[in-house]
Amino acid sequence: MFFFVCAGCGAELTVPLSQVVLPVHAHQKYGNGTQLPVLMESGTFAVESEPWGPPWRKWEEIHPDEAAARGVYAPVHALSDGAPGATVIAPGDALGTVLIPENRGGGYCCGLDGSAGPNVACAACALPVACRIDDCSLWQAMWLAPSAVRRLPVDGTDAVPRSWAELMAEGKGTPPFEPLAAWGSRLGAGHWSNYWWSWSPQWEAAASRALAHLLAASGGRPVTVPDGLAAEVFRRTLDAMLPAGPPARRAVLAGPGRPDPDGEADILLVPVHPQTGEVWAPAYPAAYPVPLPFGVWLWLAFPEPDLPVPTSGVLPDGVLRDDFDPPAPRPRHLFRADPHTFRRTLVRLPDVRRPWLREILDNFTQHIHAGSF
Repeated sequence: MFFFVCAGCGAELTVPLSQVVLPVHAHQKYGNGTQLPVLMESGTFAVESEPWGPPWRKWEEIHPDEAAARGVYAPVHALSDGAPGATVIAPGDALGTVLIPENRGGGYCCGLDGSAGPNVACAACALPVACRIDDCSLWQAMWLAPSAVRRLPVDGTDAVPRSWAELMAEGKGTPPFEPLAAWGSRLGAGHWSNYWWSWSPQWEAAASRALAHLLAASGGRPVTVPDGLAAEVFRRTLDAMLPAGPPARRAVLAGPGRPDPDGEADILLVPVHPQTGEVWAPAYPAAYPVPLPFGVWLWLAFPEPDLPVPTSGVLPDGVLRDDFDPPAPRPRHLFRADPHTFRRTLVRLPDVRRPWLREILDNFTQHIHAGSF
């Protein structure tokens, strides 16, 4: 475990934290006015390896060779010229920090969005150390500036990452549906106002990254995915972007606790270890591994059944029922992947330089208008 201190005066700025993988949805902007929860689980931190935040340079100002050296192989609106290595934590895990009054409202709508640079300072020496983000449609987070903080180990806390077997035993999946609320919703007499059931924003981001990899793995051929939830999430967009007709490439779910896929599987939907970022090693190295966050993969590979429907009859005295809650309502709309996450992933795959895949990227706006995203 680690804690972070101010690079200027050495004051402690966080509680002890353990490192995890940066969430796929870390930079997601979801909907319009949606109230999103905290990005990071309390007690954890993650590191953004790429530059992020202001100042930004437009694509026209960047030579393609420079962009490729940074792992970007197709045009984007802009690239950050900030320092790499920003650390994100839950805002509640911060210590000894204060908002910078003159920078609290830079670019905000309903809260802080960090677009004007650091808006949080060390309370001891006033050095700007972080960006607090809590605006609508953004995940609530505290981003520590890499040049303003130092990471120090906590003595006697060398922890071994959990094994795949331990992760499976915990069974911590990410549900595909969840209730969302608009900014300013209030708890009324027994119900939420301005509140609805939706596909999980985490799923939309995770599926978008996977879709970019599925397209790269397709080689321009159609791709088949397993029936069920995977089909709801991937099939409609894949069918819209890839040509019809055989021969199709076959994608299957693979990973711990799953039977070994047969040798005819071309693409494997596999989990990413939530602590180490390790992608589960496929049994068939020739197959293309498509990464999914562990919680999303777990629900796809081992979907949890709906709660049982209450039955009639009388139970013995002293026996209480716990199955009266109805199943979670399903969203009324079809699944739509997150276009920003999809594009952000696709431009970072070298295969995007292939003409057929570059054509998909160039026509991406048409796919959005067609309802694929």
